[in-house]
Amino acid sequence: MYDHPGATPPTRSTGARLRRSAGSLAAGAAGAGMLVILLVAGMWAIEVADYVLPGEFDDYGIRAWNLEGLTGVFLAPFLHADFAHLMANSLPLLVLGFLAALRGLGRFLIASLIIILVSGLGVWLTTDPRFVTVGASGLVFGYFGLVVARGLFDRRLLDIVIGVGVAAAYYSIIWGVLPTQEGVSWQGHLFGLLGGVLAAWIVRRRRPAISPYGRTG
Repeated sequence: MYDHPGATPPTRSTGARLRRSAGSLAAGAAGAGMLVILLVAGMWAIEVADYVLPGEFDDYGIRAWNLEGLTGVFLAPFLHADFAHLMANSLPLLVLGFLAALRGLGRFLIASLIIILVSGLGVWLTTDPRFVTVGASGLVFGYFGLVVARGLFDRRLLDIVIGVGVAAAYYSIIWGVLPTQEGVSWQGHLFGLLGGVLAAWIVRRRRPAISPYGRTG
């Protein structure tokens, strides 16, 4: 505890700090990779089950302005129209989901829930009730928004570098928020992106308040 401006806290060696940071990042990367792989593997298992079992799992997607369709807000991200639809979402979900989970699995789960809620409710409120919406693209756009916005809100060098890299590599997906392709839920993309930015703000790193008389802690 350091109570006045004249106090100088003991310093640790730069090497020790770097080793601790590298170890923490490696552990976070391992956990993030395992979680996102399990997430995508679960989606594939659901799609295989949908293919071999009677009935249509897609009926449990989001149906706008239907109270029963609200359950689809939570189910739709894990359902897909067919294997081609799932394949199109899998790679960006693996990459962006991994980057989104790097800063901690707890924050990642909270951010994912926010993205699912914002994207799903946005679809429920704005989509034609004749259609049922399914697919993980809301999560894809949400993780994109989260990773890019996190660099702005947290202002950590690594997050800024990752955010710039993701923006440069995936900038073209922004066109997906426009109603340019029939049969594609641009609403899910748009509200997923907004949900990702909101999640980045909510789970951002809080900086400790500094007293005018010095640090406390």
